[in-house]
Amino acid sequence: MIDEQKVTRRHVLKGLGALAAAGLARPALAADTTPPPGATPGTAAGSRVKFAITVNQGAPFEQILSAWEAAEAAGFDAAFVFDHFMGIMPGTPEQERHQEAWTLLAALAARTRRLRVGLLVNSCTYRHPAIVAKMAATVDQISGGRLILGLGAGWMEREHKAYGIPFHTKAGRARRLGEYVEVINALFVQERVTYSGKYFQLKDAVLEPKPVQKPHPPILIGGSGKKIVLPIVAKYAQMWHFGIPSKEPAEVKQFTAAFDDLCRSLGRNPAEVVKATSFFVPNTEQTAKDVRALLPGLIAAGITYFVLLPPADNNVGLLQKFAREFFPEFRR
Repeated sequence: MIDEQKVTRRHVLKGLGALAAAGLARPALAADTTPPPGATPGTAAGSRVKFAITVNQGAPFEQILSAWEAAEAAGFDAAFVFDHFMGIMPGTPEQERHQEAWTLLAALAARTRRLRVGLLVNSCTYRHPAIVAKMAATVDQISGGRLILGLGAGWMEREHKAYGIPFHTKAGRARRLGEYVEVINALFVQERVTYSGKYFQLKDAVLEPKPVQKPHPPILIGGSGKKIVLPIVAKYAQMWHFGIPSKEPAEVKQFTAAFDDLCRSLGRNPAEVVKATSFFVPNTEQTAKDVRALLPGLIAAGITYFVLLPPADNNVGLLQKFAREFFPEFRR
């Protein structure tokens, strides 16, 4: 028996490394060619290019649910919620409305059947990673194995100040993210975890029941910090979400190629990390034209997962229109 007092962060990493070597530490991608649970083989859910939605979380629950149900019926691959406690843009009380992410996600997961469900992204400053691992396992159980676990370092200083949450420096938040992922991964795959990191500590922690997805739900990490965040993405993530640096295809390709090189330098096949980005759902003929012109260059640069940002009113008609006009062309 291992002396629990001597099990440190190094032991946790060694255990995860052994799982990786055995081919057990990397789950099937949420965005690979395998349809999610409940999907019919040969449907769009198994396509190479995938589309997901987000919603305005200040809306009533029934309106949000209607948008998710419409997205599922239209053939979208996933739906995400934002992890914030108040509106991203300060303004009127109406603009500050924002429903909490994890409780909303659990409710929506219980009311859908095919969509992958996830967070874009859980901030590592808001909750202890062991608690998030427990919540994630529960939502994966509720959804029948459809969770994408989105994680990030956190960025909204105004929100932290309002809620009395320590904000830390940019580098401090990024370093916490690294330990955050290690703790969650360990809890997902090990029977008991004792972890002694700089920021987080666990002693003989148990996570049961485990997630449905084995060895764990796909982990999406959001961010593009070169020094700390990107190495974490390259080492641990199954999906990487980022803002594109330019609309010029050559510049986007250079950006993604640099990440691929980083993966290789860490012994990781870059094809194991699905690249994702976001854009607003087109609401005019001109914006639809702009998106149609932009997508081929992004796809050529290796970005194959696209998350639609919502109109303020969660316009279901726009989602349906996008599916009709874009899916046949870009999901080939």
